[in-house]
Amino acid sequence: MARIEIQKKQDMTYENPKLILAHSALREGSIMWKSPSNLAIVKYWGKHGQQLPKNPSLSLTLDTSFTQTKLHYAPRKVAGQDISLSLLFEGQPHEGFAQRVKQFFRKILPIFPFLKQLDLTVETQNSFPHSSGIASSASAMSALALCCCSMEDEFFGTLDEDEVFDRKASYVARLGSGSACRSIYPYWALWGETGEVPGSSNLYAVPMAEAVHPVFHTLHDDILIIRSGTKQVSSSAGHSLMQNHPFAEVRYQQARKNLYELINALRTGDLEAFGKVAEKEALMLHSLMMSAPSPYILMAPHTITAIERVWAFRKETGHPVFFSLDAGPNLHVLYPETIIHEVRPFVDTQLAPLCEESIYLQDWAGEGPEQL
Repeated sequence: MARIEIQKKQDMTYENPKLILAHSALREGSIMWKSPSNLAIVKYWGKHGQQLPKNPSLSLTLDTSFTQTKLHYAPRKVAGQDISLSLLFEGQPHEGFAQRVKQFFRKILPIFPFLKQLDLTVETQNSFPHSSGIASSASAMSALALCCCSMEDEFFGTLDEDEVFDRKASYVARLGSGSACRSIYPYWALWGETGEVPGSSNLYAVPMAEAVHPVFHTLHDDILIIRSGTKQVSSSAGHSLMQNHPFAEVRYQQARKNLYELINALRTGDLEAFGKVAEKEALMLHSLMMSAPSPYILMAPHTITAIERVWAFRKETGHPVFFSLDAGPNLHVLYPETIIHEVRPFVDTQLAPLCEESIYLQDWAGEGPEQL
């Protein structure tokens, strides 16, 4: 029975040709969501099929790093099979983003066929620098997925249960950006099948907040903006380089081992074990980039200096202060709420000068997306 249930879950697509609006139901309106970025502690790096992960990942949902997206819709003036879309990013047209969103909407048309009946306008903005390694695609694509699910529920009344709504939003967000599926849930989320968490799936993320010790519900993440601007190698390109990576299989095995250790640390409130996994995963991610068939480096010199200063501060004070990195040069400094008054002066005096214009973002574990 278990094998049959798993197979059914893996075959799920959410495709529904019945979600077509009657002509009388076509109207103008808008949906707005604010969705956060997230920081994977155990990293997702390497995929297959339609945005399916090679290994499970577990992430911290952020609070002040978010994308705010308004999706305006109106009855389509000229009928057609393709998506009718215009996009404004921070008030200005952005052709690159518009094409990516259009491709995403094309991909999810079998799930939301009513989208082709509408003229769509997306207005979106970030609270943080995009394309610099703070998972802007996670917040952006999750916000769009939430808007689409809200439209479906508004038009058809099919997603009135929170759990059903969230799972579908997570599934849809994954199709735009793998890590986006984790941004749907508050505090902590897991994506990828693992025997450690019943109900886990490669198709969508599952919430982990209730399985996490309270100390991790108030975890702080000070994000050092070492270098803003677009990365020289996108995350999509980085994932593709894992296909022929000489260390790929070893990496996937190690990620599962690290996940086991992280889940235990989160359950028991073991900050030292948590920090060990966080730093190990961050350095492994960047070592995979540097040892890829076409190697590249996303860390900057000040990234290394900041890491060394975090290590030195931890050794000198004994405070549980750790770091993580996403696919970029910007360092995430992680520590519990209880020592903020000891850590923040260190960040201000020793780490902020390493940032562009001495800027860093004060973030923490967040409550998840919000409909505005």
